[in-house]
Amino acid sequence: MSDLASSLAGWAPEPVTRTDQVSSWSVAAFAALLDQPSPLAGGEPLLPPMWHWFGFLEHLPRAELGPDGHPAGGGFLPPIPHRRRMFAGGRWRQLRPLPVDQPISCRSSVGSVQVKAGRSGEMAFVTVRNEFSLHGEPAVEEEQDIVYRSQPDPPAGAAAPARGAAEEPAAEQPPFEHELVLNPDAALLFRFSALTYNAHRIHYDHPYATGVEGYPGLVVHGPLLALLALELPRRHQPHMPAREFRYRLRRPAFLGTPLRAWSAPAGPDGSLELASEVLGGPPSLTGSVRFRPGEEG
Repeated sequence: MSDLASSLAGWAPEPVTRTDQVSSWSVAAFAALLDQPSPLAGGEPLLPPMWHWFGFLEHLPRAELGPDGHPAGGGFLPPIPHRRRMFAGGRWRQLRPLPVDQPISCRSSVGSVQVKAGRSGEMAFVTVRNEFSLHGEPAVEEEQDIVYRSQPDPPAGAAAPARGAAEEPAAEQPPFEHELVLNPDAALLFRFSALTYNAHRIHYDHPYATGVEGYPGLVVHGPLLALLALELPRRHQPHMPAREFRYRLRRPAFLGTPLRAWSAPAGPDGSLELASEVLGGPPSLTGSVRFRPGEEG
């Protein structure tokens, strides 16, 4: 058994159920981050797809954070030494929209744990499942894939192993129907970290991101790339509520490099292919959206 597999042997955290809500303030704040009006203005008090990420936030004391800014241990964090965390993608399915400013119940559990070999060594793939309900009735199902690897901090004065630089040339651009461009500056990354209470230092601490984790710059949040892609159907097809979204993070994007999200023309089944990418580079995120039955056309 490998070292990483040995660390995870017998690790099986119990499910956790909690009740929280997403505030209209958080919804308006994220819309402002994108230079958009609040989606609640003049409409129903319902969350756009996956904006539940602005609720159910952990408020741990600072003393309980690890060197990378994430919680040091406990919960659904695997007991891996010198842990490095990466968001790899997920799946989201909506049975009915979640309300704003109202109590929502969420049951969280670890769905699967796998150890795989990658180019940079062994990695642990952990899938966390969230089940949201209203008044005891299922509303939203979500799975998040998180990748962990073990990498000690480099010695003082030594350079961290380089990672995340996109050297792959862009693939031929497929036909697209809609697009939007966003320039992620430091203020945008800071505001998104604050909205999600995300203290991961790769998003705001340049010396840590480059000198310890080996990135060429500050890293754009994976969830922000997913939400940016979902802005296309939200803005251009508001009459077609999303039912499912499946997405994968393929490579990081970095501060100061313009991002472009695009959607391909609808397929025969009415689904949309989406992507978020660095301008001139290959996609950082790819995904597909399906809509409610009977509303694709």
